[in-house]
Amino acid sequence: MPRMSMIEAIRDAMDVAMGRDDDVVVFGEDVGYFGGVFRCTQGLQQKYGKHRCFDTPISELGIVGTAIGMGAYGLKPCVEVQFADYVYPAYDQIVSEAARLRYRSNGQFTCPLVIRMPTGGGIFGGQTHSQSPEALFTHVAGLKTVVPSNPLDAKGLLIAAIEDPDPVIFLEPKRLYNGPFDGHHDRPVTAWSKHPLGEVPAGHYTVPLGKAEVRRAGADVTVLAYGTMVHVAEAAAADTGIDAEIVDLRTLVPYDLDTIAASVRKTGRCVVVHEATLTSGFGAELSALVQETCFYHLEAPVGRVAGWDTPYPHAQEWDYFPGPARVGRALAEAMEA
Repeated sequence: MPRMSMIEAIRDAMDVAMGRDDDVVVFGEDVGYFGGVFRCTQGLQQKYGKHRCFDTPISELGIVGTAIGMGAYGLKPCVEVQFADYVYPAYDQIVSEAARLRYRSNGQFTCPLVIRMPTGGGIFGGQTHSQSPEALFTHVAGLKTVVPSNPLDAKGLLIAAIEDPDPVIFLEPKRLYNGPFDGHHDRPVTAWSKHPLGEVPAGHYTVPLGKAEVRRAGADVTVLAYGTMVHVAEAAAADTGIDAEIVDLRTLVPYDLDTIAASVRKTGRCVVVHEATLTSGFGAELSALVQETCFYHLEAPVGRVAGWDTPYPHAQEWDYFPGPARVGRALAEAMEA
């Protein structure tokens, strides 16, 4: 299989989808001629023309509003919001229109729309280029929310999202864009290319939305993670020697409760890890689900490791989001409880 970075896998997914279906269109700020700020759409305009891959004004509300109209009338837009931090002007369109169109029209209209967004920290982008807003979307009925952790999943999940008949929020961890890392990396993105790239099948395939994956089998404690934190959790397990079972959620909504519950019932312990702010983060929902479904199997309280409850701190970036040391302490506390 060819080896790809996540950027290349995401680009290949759009290429495959556009090649199979003329109704798939790609647009956003600088995604056409320039190929996107992270080059995820590089070459698509040259291959498919300006009518299918094109640039837009700097207006997230306009990008998403236009895409909703296109989706309602039969096209399949896959749009890019340049950074997840920029999505807020479009939030009303996403929540009030895209998420509700199927329901308010009694199925007469649907909204097959994908909104791609680079998310999270790791590039010293500061407060306006580093946020992890996934919880804002998981709270909204009618939206699916996806966060891949590796190139293979990124391609398969994105193709599945484009082919889905309803709106999908597709969050792409920037720390993973240029290749997997060992969880200990505390350097800017320019150093990541030294790490091995992921094997990604050529052509069309999908990874089903709503299905988690056990990345590391274990018997002591379950770690629920997604995106970048999957790799951090793997590093923490290796450092501590704790036999942790790491579940990569992949899709936050719909979530795979069967896989989550099966793992926690086996281990009797659970730690939830995410980069976003702790309070009202998606980890709170996961903790509640585990408590409700696995109460009589739990041997310790459900732990959470997350970002600080502060605006994103540029100078303390690598302390803000969980690293192997913080996750390792949480695993040890779960085992001692």
